[in-house]
Amino acid sequence: MTEVSSLTGRLLVATPALADPNFDRAVVLLLDHDEEGSLGVVLNRPTPVDVGDILEGWGDLAVEPGVVFQGGPVSLDSALGVAVVPGGASGETTPLGWRRVHGAIGLVDLEAPPELLASALGSLRIFAGYAGWGPGQLEDELVDGAWYVVESEPGDVSSPSPERLWREVLRRQRSELAMVATYPDDPSLN
Repeated sequence: MTEVSSLTGRLLVATPALADPNFDRAVVLLLDHDEEGSLGVVLNRPTPVDVGDILEGWGDLAVEPGVVFQGGPVSLDSALGVAVVPGGASGETTPLGWRRVHGAIGLVDLEAPPELLASALGSLRIFAGYAGWGPGQLEDELVDGAWYVVESEPGDVSSPSPERLWREVLRRQRSELAMVATYPDDPSLN
């Protein structure tokens, strides 16, 4: 097998050509990517379920809109916490219950008492389920043109307007990708 260059911490932005309805205009933060496969969460799929309704104590720490996000089609009955810890990228001591993924972005141990992390968290989102790819599967999708790979920013995790994240991430690119942000929802209506 060829060596896989890690994309951990980067964003996968669905191309308009991606036909899978699970990922239509999705922005996926890759939490893990290596030769064994890839795992990420969709950052722009809020649900109507309040975090406090399913995870006692975490609702007050979740950033607006304070709901659970559908992280992807795999294991919808599981929850992942993704948080930004200010200063977390600088190598300072990481708080208990938080594991760095990339820069200031990390995973939260939802089994830990919320008050243990409350003072350290800059933002927190809770995801039901995740997006997963087996060995080589994501690489094949990249070759097929299903995804754009771009750098993430800590604010992507806590975007106050997740429904606009796809366009916002594309618009900030310094290439022809910025033009893709204007792609119509339904090109047949043009």
